[in-house]
Amino acid sequence: MRPAQRGATLFMDNKTILKLLQERCANTLVDTLGVTFVELGEDYLVAKMPVTSAVHQVDGVLHGGATAALAETVGSAACAIFCKTDDVIMRGIEVSANHVRGVRSGFIYAKATATHKGKTMQHWSIQITDDANKLISSCKLTTLTLPKKK
Repeated sequence: MRPAQRGATLFMDNKTILKLLQERCANTLVDTLGVTFVELGEDYLVAKMPVTSAVHQVDGVLHGGATAALAETVGSAACAIFCKTDDVIMRGIEVSANHVRGVRSGFIYAKATATHKGKTMQHWSIQITDDANKLISSCKLTTLTLPKKK
């Protein structure tokens, strides 16, 4: 991670950053879905989510909307870590998901990696896998950073 990209997180260790991400999500959809941030690397962020009946479609498999919410969550959090500084706001502007495998239980893991980190627009690839590391969904997120209004 280049210092200019990490803003306030520059001087924090990865464990502290993960803890702060989790705390920031209290009482939000992220908390409701049971999403946990589990790993921060040099250029990626990983979160996991339990697959229970709370995130199932009516036929008992993981709902694509829950998968998309996980993808947007981890991609937006990655953008906040790697691209956001104190003088900008960040927004997700498009999320898409291609679901390739169903899952009924266990955990799914979302790994967000930037494919483009521009000054105002970023593109994130989020691969979602199951406990056996099999691909569940391949997702994309576009984020936008804009100057804060003063």
